Amino acid sequence: MTDRIRSEHDQGVALLTVDAPNSRNALTLDLSAELAAAVGRAEADEAVNAVIVTGAPPAFCAGADLTALGNATPDGLRAIYAGFLAVAGCALPTIAAVGGAAVGAGLNLALAADLRLVGPRAKFIPRFLDLGLHPGGGMTWMSQRVLGPQQAAALALFGESLTAEEAVRAGLAHRLVDGDHEALVQAARDLAAPTAAAPREVVLSTKRTMRHTSTLRSHPEAVDAEIVPQLESLSSPAFAERLAAMKARISTR
Repeated sequence: MTDRIRSEHDQGVALLTVDAPNSRNALTLDLSAELAAAVGRAEADEAVNAVIVTGAPPAFCAGADLTALGNATPDGLRAIYAGFLAVAGCALPTIAAVGGAAVGAGLNLALAADLRLVGPRAKFIPRFLDLGLHPGGGMTWMSQRVLGPQQAAALALFGESLTAEEAVRAGLAHRLVDGDHEALVQAARDLAAPTAAAPREVVLSTKRTMRHTSTLRSHPEAVDAEIVPQLESLSSPAFAERLAAMKARISTR
């Protein structure tokens, strides 16, 4: 089977699957470039409002291809990062559906998403210390942002791995989904459904605002940051239609 990124756009959601079974979905330079391109196509598709990233069972992503990693230059490292950096920079809301091991760069791929759902076999394994390798691709920043300094230190400085249940308790994963990979992907689709049904510009502007307000220091600054996009949404035809429909439903109760 040829290693590839499978991309399916359906009902407002782009499902991107790293499908490299012989390497447990390790990211080669080609696969990383394909993943970045698939993210770009999802952003360009006006019918897509959310992105789910997963790996073909049994793994999520075993990390970067070690041959490419061993031969990497600065530009080569950035090429290895390209796939998960595209997820991190995606303008659309992103979910990582982690059903197996997320190792090294695979951990970065999971961290790059806005939210993570995990299956029972999920495991988050830094492995940088085992290889005598400094973390890269923004792992130290992403892990501290998602987990806080203490749990991030456990990953980066002490090489601690997290099981699915431990990831939920630590705040790395939003929820543990019992069942097989199909159940995990369906749970991610269900979670994305309200986003898929929402006006696309509201989805895009809300994510932009969340990125901005995460850098602010006070509540009043956040109120100011939200006023302009909220006023824009209030004046949109989509809001007027949905408000009228909601009023009609309420009046019939």
